[in-house]
Amino acid sequence: MEGSSRASAIRQLQDAKRLSGKSCNQIAEETGLTNVYVAQLLRRQAQLKPETVPKLRAALPHLTDDHIQEMMLPPMRCYDPCLIQEPTIYRLNEAVMHFGESIKEIINEEFGDGIMSAIDFYCSVDKVKGVDGKDRVVITFDGKYLPYTEQKVEHMASRRPS
Repeated sequence: MEGSSRASAIRQLQDAKRLSGKSCNQIAEETGLTNVYVAQLLRRQAQLKPETVPKLRAALPHLTDDHIQEMMLPPMRCYDPCLIQEPTIYRLNEAVMHFGESIKEIINEEFGDGIMSAIDFYCSVDKVKGVDGKDRVVITFDGKYLPYTEQKVEHMASRRPS
């Protein structure tokens, strides 16, 4: 999808959400999806699966058949590099950079040499009250552990004798 048509599609999906009067949390409750996944669907960062269509149509009655068909296509998962200038995104990046090395160390201690998948991955944002009674943001990253493998020639499908 071209940049301008992608932007137009996202604008239309955001309009359907706005017209519903619902938040991502409300839509998530109605569809059984996470709130972040709902937001990703409406920003064309995730693919709508056929089994979710009836629930999403019920939650967002202003979605057209064209919207649904567009959302069912594999998305172009990208972002505008200028997003880092947006304060919330800048602070998220800052937090990951600040805590990242320690998080990596703990992943390695608990699981071994590997990483957290960003493909087999769930993310949610929740609001809780802190011990001081003030609102706090809880971001949950729930990703499958992927161990690094020792790279032996004998395990390479492309190098096995036919």
